Amino acid sequence: MRPLTVALAAISVFGLPGQALAACPGETQAEMNRCADQAYREADARLNAAWPAARASAAAAGAGELLLDAQRKWLLFRDAACAAEAAPYEGGSLQPVVRLDCLRRLTDRRSADLRALSQ
Repeated sequence: MRPLTVALAAISVFGLPGQALAACPGETQAEMNRCADQAYREADARLNAAWPAARASAAAAGAGELLLDAQRKWLLFRDAACAAEAAPYEGGSLQPVVRLDCLRRLTDRRSADLRALSQ
């Protein structure tokens, strides 16, 4: 199957690249890549901001080390999941945007989970 056919099939099944591109418009691929990278960096900052309160809450309940272990495993999961999501686009210009959008999306979900733990 030709790479363009694979990409179009993935778009129709998963809708991922279209969503990633819509979130980061730009005139050039480099602009879209920078936008996706910035969006991920902002999500990572939100995750880091949510961590201290979640860790303190877990520690108060005697589960601080369990949460730390879970967070380390979650980071491995997130990175592996996003590598798998971007794999169909390996070598293509769309691959970085798909990977970064996945990192942003999963990081935002984890931030929400951590905030819920500290309430």
